[in-house]
Amino acid sequence: MNIHEYQAKAVLKEYGVPVSRGVAVMKAEDAEAAARELGGPLWVVKSQIHAGGRGKGKFKEASAGEKGGVRLAKSVEEVAEFSRQMLGATLVTIQTGPAGKQVNRLYIEDGSDIEKEFYLSALVDRATSRVSFVVSTEGGMDIEQVAHDTPEKILTFSIDPATGVMPHHGRTVAKALGLSGELAKQANKLLGQLYRAFVEKDMAMLEINPLIITKQGELKCLDAKVSFDSNALYRHPEIMALRDETEEDAKEIEASKHDLAYIALDGTIGCMVNGAGLAMATLDIIKLYGESPANFLDVGGGASEEKVTAAFKIITADPNVKGILVNIFGGIMKCDVIARGVLAAVKAVGLQVPLVVRLEGTNVEEGKQIIRSSGLNVIPADDLDDAAQKIVKAVKEAA
Repeated sequence: MNIHEYQAKAVLKEYGVPVSRGVAVMKAEDAEAAARELGGPLWVVKSQIHAGGRGKGKFKEASAGEKGGVRLAKSVEEVAEFSRQMLGATLVTIQTGPAGKQVNRLYIEDGSDIEKEFYLSALVDRATSRVSFVVSTEGGMDIEQVAHDTPEKILTFSIDPATGVMPHHGRTVAKALGLSGELAKQANKLLGQLYRAFVEKDMAMLEINPLIITKQGELKCLDAKVSFDSNALYRHPEIMALRDETEEDAKEIEASKHDLAYIALDGTIGCMVNGAGLAMATLDIIKLYGESPANFLDVGGGASEEKVTAAFKIITADPNVKGILVNIFGGIMKCDVIARGVLAAVKAVGLQVPLVVRLEGTNVEEGKQIIRSSGLNVIPADDLDDAAQKIVKAVKEAA
Protein backbone atom coordinates (compact mmCIF):
# COMPACT_ATOMS: atom_id res chain seq x y z
CA MET A 1 0.00 0.00 0.00
CA ASN A 2 1.28 3.43 -0.94
CA ILE A 3 0.69 6.70 0.89
CA HIS A 4 1.15 10.36 -0.01
CA GLU A 5 4.28 12.37 0.68
CA TYR A 6 2.71 14.43 3.46
CA GLN A 7 1.49 11.24 5.15
CA ALA A 8 4.92 9.64 4.82
CA LYS A 9 6.56 12.66 6.41
CA ALA A 10 4.11 12.56 9.30
CA VAL A 11 5.02 8.91 9.91
CA LEU A 12 8.74 9.65 9.76
CA LYS A 13 8.37 12.66 12.04
CA GLU A 14 7.11 10.29 14.76
CA TYR A 15 10.61 8.80 14.74
CA GLY A 16 12.37 12.15 14.91
CA VAL A 17 13.28 12.32 11.22
CA PRO A 18 13.96 15.94 10.18
CA VAL A 19 11.34 17.15 7.67
CA SER A 20 10.05 20.56 6.66
CA ARG A 21 6.85 21.99 8.10
CA GLY A 22 3.86 21.65 5.83
CA VAL A 23 0.09 21.64 5.58
CA ALA A 24 -2.02 19.34 3.39
CA VAL A 25 -5.00 20.94 1.64
CA MET A 26 -7.81 19.54 -0.50
CA LYS A 27 -9.47 22.85 -1.38
CA ALA A 28 -7.88 25.79 -3.16
CA GLU A 29 -9.42 28.22 -0.68
CA ASP A 30 -7.50 26.56 2.17
CA ALA A 31 -4.11 27.06 0.50
CA GLU A 32 -3.81 30.75 1.38
CA ALA A 33 -4.51 30.07 5.06
CA ALA A 34 -1.93 27.27 5.01
CA ALA A 35 0.67 29.58 3.50
CA ARG A 36 0.01 32.25 6.14
CA GLU A 37 0.26 29.63 8.87
CA LEU A 38 3.68 28.53 7.62
CA GLY A 39 4.85 32.12 7.34
CA GLY A 40 7.17 31.95 4.32
CA PRO A 41 8.92 33.81 2.77
CA LEU A 42 9.27 30.80 0.44
CA TRP A 43 6.75 27.99 -0.08
CA VAL A 44 6.63 24.82 -2.18
CA VAL A 45 3.28 23.73 -3.60
CA LYS A 46 3.38 19.96 -4.19
CA SER A 47 0.87 17.80 -6.02
CA GLN A 48 0.04 14.72 -3.97
CA ILE A 49 -0.34 11.65 -6.20
CA HIS A 50 0.99 8.13 -5.89
CA ALA A 51 3.66 8.54 -8.55
CA GLY A 52 7.17 9.87 -8.89
CA GLY A 53 8.48 12.48 -11.29
CA ARG A 54 5.96 15.10 -10.18
CA GLY A 55 8.33 18.03 -10.63
CA LYS A 56 9.01 17.12 -14.27
CA GLY A 57 5.39 16.17 -14.94
CA LYS A 58 2.99 18.03 -17.23
CA PHE A 59 -0.66 18.83 -16.67
CA LYS A 60 -3.13 17.88 -19.38
CA GLU A 61 -5.12 21.06 -18.87
CA ALA A 62 -3.68 24.28 -20.28
CA SER A 63 -5.31 26.17 -17.40
CA ALA A 64 -3.01 24.36 -14.95
CA GLY A 65 0.06 26.08 -16.36
CA GLU A 66 3.33 24.56 -17.50
CA LYS A 67 5.43 24.54 -14.33
CA GLY A 68 4.92 20.90 -13.38
CA GLY A 69 3.46 19.29 -10.28
CA VAL A 70 5.92 20.84 -7.79
CA ARG A 71 6.15 24.65 -7.78
CA LEU A 72 8.08 27.25 -5.84
CA ALA A 73 5.96 30.16 -4.64
CA LYS A 74 7.37 33.49 -3.44
CA SER A 75 4.15 34.97 -2.08
CA VAL A 76 0.90 33.90 -0.46
CA GLU A 77 -0.89 34.99 -3.61
CA GLU A 78 1.26 32.68 -5.74
CA VAL A 79 0.50 29.77 -3.40
CA ALA A 80 -3.22 30.43 -3.85
CA GLU A 81 -2.91 30.79 -7.62
CA PHE A 82 -0.87 27.61 -8.06
CA SER A 83 -3.33 25.72 -5.87
CA ARG A 84 -6.28 26.84 -7.99
CA GLN A 85 -4.47 25.72 -11.12
CA MET A 86 -3.33 22.33 -9.85
CA LEU A 87 -6.25 20.98 -7.82
CA GLY A 88 -8.57 18.91 -9.99
CA ALA A 89 -6.15 18.91 -12.93
CA THR A 90 -4.59 15.74 -14.37
CA LEU A 91 -0.85 15.37 -13.91
CA VAL A 92 1.09 13.12 -16.28
CA THR A 93 4.51 11.88 -15.14
CA ILE A 94 6.91 9.18 -16.25
CA GLN A 95 5.30 6.87 -13.66
CA THR A 96 1.60 7.59 -14.26
CA GLY A 97 1.53 6.65 -17.92
CA PRO A 98 -0.26 8.79 -20.51
CA ALA A 99 -3.57 8.70 -18.62
CA GLY A 100 -2.05 10.63 -15.71
CA LYS A 101 -3.58 11.08 -12.27
CA GLN A 102 -6.00 13.71 -11.02
CA VAL A 103 -4.57 15.93 -8.29
CA ASN A 104 -7.00 15.89 -5.36
CA ARG A 105 -4.59 17.01 -2.64
CA LEU A 106 -1.73 19.47 -2.32
CA TYR A 107 1.02 19.81 0.25
CA ILE A 108 2.03 23.39 1.05
CA GLU A 109 5.51 23.21 2.55
CA ASP A 110 8.17 25.57 3.84
CA GLY A 111 10.87 26.31 1.28
CA SER A 112 14.43 25.19 2.05
CA ASP A 113 17.84 26.72 1.36
CA ILE A 114 19.57 23.80 -0.35
CA GLU A 115 23.35 23.41 -0.22
CA LYS A 116 23.59 19.82 -1.53
CA GLU A 117 21.23 17.03 -2.58
CA PHE A 118 21.65 13.29 -1.94
CA TYR A 119 19.68 10.09 -2.49
CA LEU A 120 18.79 7.62 0.28
CA SER A 121 16.41 4.67 0.25
CA ALA A 122 15.67 1.46 2.12
CA LEU A 123 14.01 -1.68 0.84
CA VAL A 124 13.77 -5.39 1.56
CA ASP A 125 16.59 -7.23 -0.20
CA ARG A 126 15.30 -10.71 -0.95
CA ALA A 127 18.77 -11.97 -1.78
CA THR A 128 19.99 -11.33 1.77
CA SER A 129 16.61 -11.41 3.59
CA ARG A 130 17.59 -8.11 5.18
CA VAL A 131 16.75 -4.43 4.93
CA SER A 132 19.20 -2.79 2.54
CA PHE A 133 20.04 0.89 2.19
CA VAL A 134 20.94 2.57 -1.08
CA VAL A 135 22.80 5.89 -0.95
CA SER A 136 24.15 8.17 -3.65
CA THR A 137 25.56 11.65 -4.03
CA GLU A 138 23.26 12.11 -7.03
CA GLY A 139 20.15 13.34 -5.25
CA GLY A 140 17.15 14.82 -7.01
CA MET A 141 17.72 12.62 -10.06
CA ASP A 142 16.12 9.39 -11.29
CA ILE A 143 18.11 6.73 -9.45
CA GLU A 144 17.52 4.32 -12.34
CA GLN A 145 19.34 6.71 -14.65
CA VAL A 146 22.19 7.09 -12.16
CA ALA A 147 22.46 3.30 -11.90
CA HIS A 148 22.65 3.05 -15.69
CA ASP A 149 25.07 5.90 -16.37
CA THR A 150 27.26 6.09 -13.25
CA PRO A 151 26.75 2.96 -11.11
CA GLU A 152 29.92 3.73 -9.18
CA LYS A 153 28.05 6.63 -7.54
CA ILE A 154 25.65 4.23 -5.81
CA LEU A 155 26.46 2.38 -2.60
CA THR A 156 24.33 -0.45 -1.22
CA PHE A 157 24.66 -2.19 2.14
CA SER A 158 22.40 -4.34 4.31
CA ILE A 159 21.59 -4.28 8.02
CA ASP A 160 21.87 -7.44 10.14
CA PRO A 161 18.50 -7.73 11.93
CA ALA A 162 20.27 -9.22 14.96
CA THR A 163 22.19 -5.98 15.58
CA GLY A 164 20.20 -3.29 13.80
CA VAL A 165 21.98 -0.11 12.75
CA MET A 166 25.52 0.09 14.15
CA PRO A 167 27.94 3.06 14.23
CA HIS A 168 29.89 1.68 11.29
CA HIS A 169 26.76 1.89 9.13
CA GLY A 170 26.54 5.60 9.88
CA ARG A 171 30.21 6.03 9.00
CA THR A 172 29.59 4.17 5.72
CA VAL A 173 26.84 6.62 4.76
CA ALA A 174 28.88 9.65 5.82
CA LYS A 175 31.87 8.49 3.78
CA ALA A 176 29.74 7.76 0.71
CA LEU A 177 28.17 11.23 0.87
CA GLY A 178 31.35 13.06 1.82
CA LEU A 179 30.05 14.17 5.23
CA SER A 180 32.17 14.90 8.27
CA GLY A 181 31.89 16.41 11.74
CA GLU A 182 28.38 17.36 12.82
CA LEU A 183 26.84 16.30 9.50
CA ALA A 184 28.32 12.81 9.89
CA LYS A 185 26.71 12.57 13.34
CA GLN A 186 23.38 13.66 11.86
CA ALA A 187 23.68 11.01 9.13
CA ASN A 188 24.30 8.30 11.72
CA LYS A 189 21.28 9.39 13.76
CA LEU A 190 19.06 9.65 10.67
CA LEU A 191 19.99 6.15 9.52
CA GLY A 192 18.90 4.70 12.86
CA GLN A 193 15.62 6.63 12.78
CA LEU A 194 14.80 5.49 9.26
CA TYR A 195 15.67 1.85 9.98
CA ARG A 196 13.51 1.81 13.09
CA ALA A 197 10.57 3.35 11.19
CA PHE A 198 11.03 0.86 8.34
CA VAL A 199 10.99 -2.20 10.59
CA GLU A 200 8.36 -1.13 13.11
CA LYS A 201 5.88 0.01 10.46
CA ASP A 202 6.50 -2.99 8.15
CA MET A 203 7.50 -0.83 5.21
CA ALA A 204 8.33 -2.39 1.86
CA MET A 205 10.14 0.65 0.48
CA LEU A 206 11.27 4.02 1.81
CA GLU A 207 12.80 6.57 -0.56
CA ILE A 208 14.19 10.00 0.34
CA ASN A 209 14.98 11.88 -2.85
CA PRO A 210 16.40 14.28 -2.23
CA LEU A 211 17.99 14.18 1.19
CA ILE A 212 19.48 17.65 1.50
CA ILE A 213 22.03 19.67 3.43
CA THR A 214 20.61 23.10 4.13
CA LYS A 215 22.73 26.23 4.11
CA GLN A 216 22.30 26.16 7.90
CA GLY A 217 24.23 22.87 8.02
CA GLU A 218 21.35 20.51 8.70
CA LEU A 219 20.34 17.23 7.05
CA LYS A 220 16.67 17.21 6.03
CA CYS A 221 14.37 14.84 4.14
CA LEU A 222 12.95 17.05 1.43
CA ASP A 223 10.79 14.34 -0.10
CA ALA A 224 9.53 10.96 1.13
CA LYS A 225 7.97 8.08 -0.72
CA VAL A 226 6.79 5.13 1.36
CA SER A 227 5.02 1.87 0.59
CA PHE A 228 3.98 -0.78 3.09
CA ASP A 229 3.80 -4.56 3.06
CA SER A 230 0.10 -5.18 2.45
CA ASN A 231 0.31 -8.55 4.22
CA ALA A 232 1.29 -6.77 7.45
CA LEU A 233 -1.33 -4.03 7.43
CA TYR A 234 -3.54 -5.90 9.88
CA ARG A 235 -0.94 -4.93 12.49
CA HIS A 236 -1.17 -1.24 11.62
CA PRO A 237 -4.70 0.19 11.66
CA GLU A 238 -3.15 3.66 11.88
CA ILE A 239 -1.47 3.06 8.50
CA MET A 240 -4.59 1.52 6.97
CA ALA A 241 -6.40 4.75 7.87
CA LEU A 242 -4.05 6.61 5.48
CA ARG A 243 -5.22 4.64 2.42
CA ASP A 244 -6.41 6.86 -0.43
CA GLU A 245 -8.64 4.73 -2.64
CA THR A 246 -8.93 7.50 -5.24
CA GLU A 247 -5.30 6.72 -6.15
CA GLU A 248 -6.02 3.04 -6.74
CA ASP A 249 -7.62 1.15 -9.61
CA ALA A 250 -11.29 0.49 -8.80
CA LYS A 251 -10.95 -3.12 -9.98
CA GLU A 252 -8.01 -3.69 -7.64
CA ILE A 253 -10.00 -2.26 -4.73
CA GLU A 254 -12.88 -4.62 -5.50
CA ALA A 255 -10.49 -7.57 -5.78
CA SER A 256 -8.99 -6.81 -2.37
CA LYS A 257 -12.47 -7.09 -0.84
CA HIS A 258 -12.61 -10.70 -2.03
CA ASP A 259 -8.98 -11.49 -1.11
CA LEU A 260 -8.00 -11.85 -4.75
CA ALA A 261 -4.48 -11.18 -6.01
CA TYR A 262 -5.32 -8.82 -8.87
CA ILE A 263 -3.24 -6.26 -10.74
CA ALA A 264 -4.64 -4.30 -13.67
CA LEU A 265 -2.50 -4.23 -16.83
CA ASP A 266 -3.00 -2.53 -20.18
CA GLY A 267 -3.59 -5.48 -22.51
CA THR A 268 -6.67 -7.04 -24.13
CA ILE A 269 -6.88 -10.58 -22.73
CA GLY A 270 -8.30 -11.04 -19.25
CA CYS A 271 -6.76 -13.90 -17.28
CA MET A 272 -8.08 -15.97 -14.38
CA VAL A 273 -5.51 -18.43 -13.07
CA ASN A 274 -4.76 -20.24 -9.83
CA GLY A 275 -1.23 -19.91 -8.51
CA ALA A 276 1.16 -17.00 -9.02
CA GLY A 277 3.69 -19.03 -11.01
CA LEU A 278 1.09 -20.37 -13.41
CA ALA A 279 -0.37 -16.86 -13.70
CA MET A 280 3.02 -15.43 -14.71
CA ALA A 281 3.53 -18.23 -17.23
CA THR A 282 0.08 -17.50 -18.66
CA LEU A 283 0.91 -13.81 -19.06
CA ASP A 284 4.20 -14.68 -20.75
CA ILE A 285 2.70 -17.09 -23.28
CA ILE A 286 -0.03 -14.60 -24.24
CA LYS A 287 2.75 -12.13 -25.08
CA LEU A 288 4.59 -14.87 -26.98
CA TYR A 289 1.64 -15.31 -29.32
CA GLY A 290 1.22 -11.62 -30.06
CA GLU A 291 -1.29 -10.19 -27.56
CA SER A 292 -1.01 -8.58 -24.12
CA PRO A 293 -2.66 -9.55 -20.81
CA ALA A 294 -5.23 -7.19 -19.34
CA ASN A 295 -4.54 -8.29 -15.79
CA PHE A 296 -2.76 -10.57 -13.37
CA LEU A 297 -5.37 -12.49 -11.37
CA ASP A 298 -4.58 -15.36 -9.03
CA VAL A 299 -7.74 -16.81 -7.44
CA GLY A 300 -5.61 -18.90 -5.06
CA GLY A 301 -5.71 -22.54 -4.13
CA GLY A 302 -8.86 -22.64 -2.05
CA ALA A 303 -11.22 -20.25 -3.81
CA SER A 304 -14.97 -20.65 -3.39
CA GLU A 305 -17.57 -20.41 -6.14
CA GLU A 306 -18.41 -16.90 -4.90
CA LYS A 307 -14.76 -15.86 -5.11
CA VAL A 308 -14.44 -17.16 -8.67
CA THR A 309 -17.65 -15.37 -9.62
CA ALA A 310 -16.28 -12.11 -8.20
CA ALA A 311 -13.02 -12.59 -10.09
CA PHE A 312 -14.83 -13.10 -13.39
CA LYS A 313 -16.96 -10.01 -12.82
CA ILE A 314 -13.84 -7.92 -12.17
CA ILE A 315 -12.27 -9.12 -15.42
CA THR A 316 -15.37 -8.34 -17.48
CA ALA A 317 -15.66 -4.89 -15.89
CA ASP A 318 -12.51 -3.85 -17.79
CA PRO A 319 -13.61 -2.27 -21.11
CA ASN A 320 -10.23 -3.11 -22.64
CA VAL A 321 -10.81 -6.86 -22.31
CA LYS A 322 -11.47 -8.40 -25.74
CA GLY A 323 -11.13 -12.02 -24.67
CA ILE A 324 -10.83 -14.11 -21.49
CA LEU A 325 -8.56 -17.03 -20.70
CA VAL A 326 -9.35 -19.24 -17.71
CA ASN A 327 -6.36 -21.44 -16.94
CA ILE A 328 -6.78 -23.73 -13.92
CA PHE A 329 -4.49 -26.51 -12.80
CA GLY A 330 -6.44 -27.93 -9.90
CA GLY A 331 -4.67 -29.34 -6.88
CA ILE A 332 -6.39 -27.95 -3.85
CA MET A 333 -8.54 -25.90 -6.21
CA LYS A 334 -11.26 -28.08 -7.76
CA CYS A 335 -12.07 -27.68 -11.45
CA ASP A 336 -15.81 -28.11 -10.88
CA VAL A 337 -15.77 -25.15 -8.47
CA ILE A 338 -14.09 -23.00 -11.12
CA ALA A 339 -16.61 -24.12 -13.74
CA ARG A 340 -19.61 -23.30 -11.56
CA GLY A 341 -18.11 -19.91 -10.63
CA VAL A 342 -17.56 -19.03 -14.29
CA LEU A 343 -21.13 -20.02 -15.17
CA ALA A 344 -22.56 -17.99 -12.28
CA ALA A 345 -20.59 -14.94 -13.37
CA VAL A 346 -21.57 -15.29 -17.02
CA LYS A 347 -25.24 -15.53 -16.04
CA ALA A 348 -24.85 -12.41 -13.90
CA VAL A 349 -22.90 -10.18 -16.30
CA GLY A 350 -23.24 -11.87 -19.69
CA LEU A 351 -20.48 -12.94 -22.06
CA GLN A 352 -19.64 -10.43 -24.77
CA VAL A 353 -16.12 -11.61 -25.65
CA PRO A 354 -14.49 -14.96 -26.56
CA LEU A 355 -13.80 -17.26 -23.61
CA VAL A 356 -11.20 -20.03 -23.60
CA VAL A 357 -11.15 -22.45 -20.66
CA ARG A 358 -8.33 -24.85 -19.86
CA LEU A 359 -8.96 -27.13 -16.88
CA GLU A 360 -6.67 -29.80 -15.50
CA GLY A 361 -6.40 -31.58 -12.16
CA THR A 362 -8.86 -32.34 -9.36
CA ASN A 363 -12.41 -33.02 -10.60
CA VAL A 364 -11.39 -32.02 -14.12
CA GLU A 365 -13.99 -34.21 -15.87
CA GLU A 366 -16.78 -32.81 -13.70
CA GLY A 367 -15.61 -29.31 -14.52
CA LYS A 368 -15.47 -29.96 -18.24
CA GLN A 369 -18.92 -31.54 -18.18
CA ILE A 370 -20.37 -28.49 -16.41
CA ILE A 371 -18.90 -26.24 -19.12
CA ARG A 372 -20.06 -28.53 -21.98
CA SER A 373 -23.63 -28.78 -20.73
CA SER A 374 -23.93 -25.05 -20.03
CA GLY A 375 -24.77 -24.07 -23.58
CA LEU A 376 -22.22 -21.27 -23.40
CA ASN A 377 -20.01 -20.42 -26.33
CA VAL A 378 -16.84 -21.56 -24.57
CA ILE A 379 -13.73 -22.66 -26.43
CA PRO A 380 -12.12 -25.67 -24.67
CA ALA A 381 -8.34 -26.09 -24.58
CA ASP A 382 -6.15 -29.10 -23.84
CA ASP A 383 -3.09 -27.37 -22.38
CA LEU A 384 -1.62 -23.90 -21.76
CA ASP A 385 -0.01 -23.59 -25.19
CA ASP A 386 -3.24 -24.61 -26.90
CA ALA A 387 -5.26 -22.22 -24.72
CA ALA A 388 -3.00 -19.25 -25.44
CA GLN A 389 -3.08 -19.80 -29.19
CA LYS A 390 -6.87 -20.17 -29.21
CA ILE A 391 -7.62 -17.01 -27.20
CA VAL A 392 -5.18 -14.92 -29.24
CA LYS A 393 -6.72 -16.22 -32.47
CA ALA A 394 -10.25 -15.56 -31.21
CA VAL A 395 -9.43 -11.99 -30.16
CA LYS A 396 -7.79 -11.21 -33.51
CA GLU A 397 -10.71 -12.67 -35.46
CA ALA A 398 -13.20 -10.67 -33.40
CA ALA A 399 -11.31 -7.40 -33.89
